[in-house]
Amino acid sequence: MADAVRSPAPSPLDPPSRTICLVCQKQFSQYTCPRCNSRYCSLQCYKSHSVRCTESFMRENVVQELHHVQSDDVTKRKMLDILKRLHSEEEEDSMDEDGGQISLDDLSTEEKKRFHRAVASGELSRMIDPWEPWWLNPSAGKIRLSQDGTQLVQPLARDEESGLSDADTGSSYLSDIPPGPDTPLLPLSKLSSTPPSPLLAVHLVDIVYSYCFTVRLYNGDWQTDVVGSSMVLLGVSSVLGQSGQPETMLEALSYCLEQTCSPAYRHVGGLKFGIALIDDVVSVLSLGTPALICLLSDLQRLVQAGERELKLEKPKRSRRTEVKNKLKLAERKVYFIMCWVHEQPKEAWTSLATIVAAEKKAALVHEDGKRVEKNGDKGVIRGKTLIEEVE
Repeated sequence: MADAVRSPAPSPLDPPSRTICLVCQKQFSQYTCPRCNSRYCSLQCYKSHSVRCTESFMRENVVQELHHVQSDDVTKRKMLDILKRLHSEEEEDSMDEDGGQISLDDLSTEEKKRFHRAVASGELSRMIDPWEPWWLNPSAGKIRLSQDGTQLVQPLARDEESGLSDADTGSSYLSDIPPGPDTPLLPLSKLSSTPPSPLLAVHLVDIVYSYCFTVRLYNGDWQTDVVGSSMVLLGVSSVLGQSGQPETMLEALSYCLEQTCSPAYRHVGGLKFGIALIDDVVSVLSLGTPALICLLSDLQRLVQAGERELKLEKPKRSRRTEVKNKLKLAERKVYFIMCWVHEQPKEAWTSLATIVAAEKKAALVHEDGKRVEKNGDKGVIRGKTLIEEVE
């Protein structure tokens, strides 16, 4: 049997697995395209072996890269939101540290113009809730102080047991009415070896008027500007600011009303506002000794706060030193007259309130006569004008 014809064995130089690159036809292929199974030898041949395959590959790479970019954008937006929240919290913290105060210099030119227009038109004042003076609160007549003039501790257990609220019991007034002195008031005999002046009642009216003016001007919150409120107090009061010694009620009220109608404070309300302040004085006097002591105690705290604030400021001009000296003297005067009020009989305040009310009525009569004279009525007898607004 003839031997079968055998094919020659493959040469090791030409193995069957070695295929020529289909692109360049020069090199053996080393790679296979995953899309069309074409054999190629290099990256250059892959890029040129099929436009369809290469474009599809590039498109997939771009889409995948875009997915990564979109994910990064989302992350960036989240990070920006976090940074914005942190920035807002830092601003709030800085506002809390600064007391939340913004000066006029922080506003732009247009914002300053709008601010001044709002002030001139009264729009700004309408945005502020009106303050109800504590001495007009019916509960102010229930103030009780100890025999030495200090604030009594109010029993709260009875109200809690009864289940009544502050509004039902009337105890909420404690948060509105200024507290009395923290320490017992000294007797006048320890403060001065001479008898007290009979003019202290007149001086008291000057001081009470000035206090009412100041707290009304600051809408009941003089703590927002202790230096400014102290300056206002010294400016309105002849006794505290000018070391004045008014001898009559007319003289004391005239000075206070002159300051109220001066250009510095005319915007507050002028003479009409001043007459209303006399009503405040009458109301406070009618409440009696406890209310007067609470008022003078709050006034003393105002003056002391102004002194402390001025001490913290760097000395800029001699006027600051003058103000500090006036405040020191004013503090002593307020304490002395508070001790004097503590020793007076309660009937004295009813009489003093009647005198002040009579002076207010006289002021209105003089003002009405002045208006009639300006209208040309010659039949009216000219009287003394109590106060005249400064133009």
